[in-house]
Amino acid sequence: MNSDASECNDLADLSARLSGLQAPPPELAQRAIAATPNGVALLRAQEPDFPVVYANPAFCRLSGYTPAGALAFLSGDTVRNALREAAHGLRMLPMPAREGNPKQELRILPLPGTPPCFALVLIDTSELHAFREQLAYQASHDALTGLPNRKRFDENLARAMAHAGRRGDALAVLCLGVDNVNLLNESLGHAAGEQLLASVAGRLRQHLRAHDYLGRHGGNEFVIVLGEVANAHQAGQLCEQLYQALAPSLLVAGQAVHAAASIGVAMYPQDGGDAATLLRYADLALSRARSNGGGQYQLFAPEMSQRALQRIQLEAALRGALEQDQLELLYQPVADLQSGAVCAVEALVRWQHPELGLVNASQFIPVAEEAALMGTIGDWILQRACRDLRAWQAAGLAPVPVALNVSPRQFRERGLANRIAHQLAECGVAPELLTLEITEAVLTHDAQASAHTLEQLKALGLSITLDDFGTGYSSLSHLRRFPLDQVKIDCDLTRNIVAGADDAALAKTIIAMAHHLGIEVVAEGVETEAQCDFLRRNMCDRVQGYFFSTPLDAAAIATLLRDGQRLPAHLLRIQKQKRTLLLVDDETNIVSALKRLLRRDDYQILTAHNGQEGLDVLAKNAVDVIVSDQRMPGMLGADFLRAAKGLYPDTIRIMLSGYTELQSVTDAVNEGAIYKFLTKPWEDDLLRGHIAEAFRLKEIADENERLNLELRTANHDLASANRRMEELLRQKQQQISRDEVSLNIARELLQFLPLPVIGLDDEGMIAFINAAADALFRKSGALLGNEAALVLPELFPHGLVPSTSHGTDIEGLRYDVVIHPMGASSQSRGSLITFSRSEVST
Repeated sequence: MNSDASECNDLADLSARLSGLQAPPPELAQRAIAATPNGVALLRAQEPDFPVVYANPAFCRLSGYTPAGALAFLSGDTVRNALREAAHGLRMLPMPAREGNPKQELRILPLPGTPPCFALVLIDTSELHAFREQLAYQASHDALTGLPNRKRFDENLARAMAHAGRRGDALAVLCLGVDNVNLLNESLGHAAGEQLLASVAGRLRQHLRAHDYLGRHGGNEFVIVLGEVANAHQAGQLCEQLYQALAPSLLVAGQAVHAAASIGVAMYPQDGGDAATLLRYADLALSRARSNGGGQYQLFAPEMSQRALQRIQLEAALRGALEQDQLELLYQPVADLQSGAVCAVEALVRWQHPELGLVNASQFIPVAEEAALMGTIGDWILQRACRDLRAWQAAGLAPVPVALNVSPRQFRERGLANRIAHQLAECGVAPELLTLEITEAVLTHDAQASAHTLEQLKALGLSITLDDFGTGYSSLSHLRRFPLDQVKIDCDLTRNIVAGADDAALAKTIIAMAHHLGIEVVAEGVETEAQCDFLRRNMCDRVQGYFFSTPLDAAAIATLLRDGQRLPAHLLRIQKQKRTLLLVDDETNIVSALKRLLRRDDYQILTAHNGQEGLDVLAKNAVDVIVSDQRMPGMLGADFLRAAKGLYPDTIRIMLSGYTELQSVTDAVNEGAIYKFLTKPWEDDLLRGHIAEAFRLKEIADENERLNLELRTANHDLASANRRMEELLRQKQQQISRDEVSLNIARELLQFLPLPVIGLDDEGMIAFINAAADALFRKSGALLGNEAALVLPELFPHGLVPSTSHGTDIEGLRYDVVIHPMGASSQSRGSLITFSRSEVST
């Protein structure tokens, strides 16, 4: 190297060249370049070996060479070639990394002049490289779990598919959704939900094989590639292993939580040959697994893709149907079991598809829910129903309430009560003619918000029905908690009430509980007379179904109401039935002889020739007394009577037989299946007497039941009245509370109003005076509680006139006095007096 003085001159000259300014003092330039954190070296450009003129401490440190050996750093061909090329301009050269040295970049800057030099700047790029690596990692990995994101996972999936294609193997693509993340977000907060997802990612990462790939596609879903899978059966086994890995509880926000997961599986190459198709199919399978209840894996099937396509096509067609007015409204009548008359109709929307014909609501309403079309459809149904109600009334028909189904999404929409109130007012329909039917899914979503919405609807005067009760998630507590007027027994339960003991018991429980709370019960899906008779005998209030009427259009409903269609008299509650006797015997001559013998006793006689026929007759008819043979093909008489007792315990059962198989008969007697055992041949008068006695016992039981029904009816009416009174009282209390708040606000507003105001009751006593009026009449003494005409006579020159306006002088100033009578648009009484300065001088 050169001497210190020469170095200083070169540095000063370099600084001047770089800045284009006058050269700084040599000492200052040397100090500045020596202090910079980047390495700086000066080389002579005109000499072939490029001798070093100067190297600052940072250059020595970053290059790893001592000042005496700094030239060795420049001896490599790469650097020397760059120096030769740098004569034509700036060169940038990444330096090879060496152990213990950071990543560096060498910049060579030619400095023309006399003498020509090169400035070498050695820069530490470690932080820059680390930042770039961090950006690259963030661009390809999920921030929460550290797993590859969609882009990186797609690359991994493509490599796995290529590898499987070369080997002739199969692989499985899994979409795994954590089903209870939303529940955790709502209960413990979003941080807890994120902690659960991170914990699930850790569990999955630990239990995957070396040739498997795991990634996160966002939300609560993970994607997995299972490599080297022989078939779908093995893929299912690996899914079970994943469920076992997730089975132990996780500690989330201090709570032991189990990860509930559903998995959709698509296989390569059988399900798809490209990554996008496999992921789409796995996602479709995941949706199917969740719709089936969750907590399970589901393999992709081709019909899933077809169903998804049909779903998209159906949504597009439904939007077109709304624009082209293809929807129709039908009404199914509801019959009262006490009067037999039509007491209501339920509005049922249908879609008149140009190709498919009349489409049932169950086929397109779920699509409308997902596509957020239920608000539009609901408004159309409301408008059409109100229009039909008005038309029926204009035709002179007795008003009949209409029930409208409200979907969960529609119920949660803001302004539902306001839209209904507006439509009722526009059509001139009384609110009591509208009933809204909601399901329990609405109530369980957000109980507090649901209660608030129900209160708004009840305040309008609408009735509320809990629909589809008795199946799925049904809670009797909802009958007590919410202001319900009716419950509807679901048709799935109604279908089996005659033959199914469990469903019959559940239906009876629902009726009894609802009546105890003063709530009416409607059974839907009533298709047979036997079902209707069961509901009649067990105090159901109303029935709806094909047994009474199919859904009809508005014109047909008008005809039905005009004709006064009713239920048959024998299916009404609390009425006397004709004596009915069932004879069961496989011998035709025996049945004929019994009919001839008993015809004089004025019985309605039904017959059957074996036990199964007897049960069929019982299912269709109300029978009081049964007389059955013992020895019959297919079923012994004792077994038939035992079955009859289980299904129809109110019947009186008699066995008439020429055979005495003691064991089966004795068992039936001991079980109470047989009231009396009589032998063949019989004595006519004795047999007639036994049957007459059986009918007397049945009539006593029927009378007791009738009295019990009357008592239950009276109790139900009383409970309904109490419920209505409680609801009315609650509404009045709420109104009083709101009125008190409004009154306090009005008082405070008037109190601080700068305009003087005095309030009088309906007898002319001063009941209110605000601060401005109190200051105006401060010399008049106490005013509250006094008669206004006596303490302020200047205000009433013509006496206490209900409504007047005049001028008067107060404290030497002219005021306009206006007396406003109250009560024109409210229930308020009395008068309000205001004072304002007159523009006319005295």
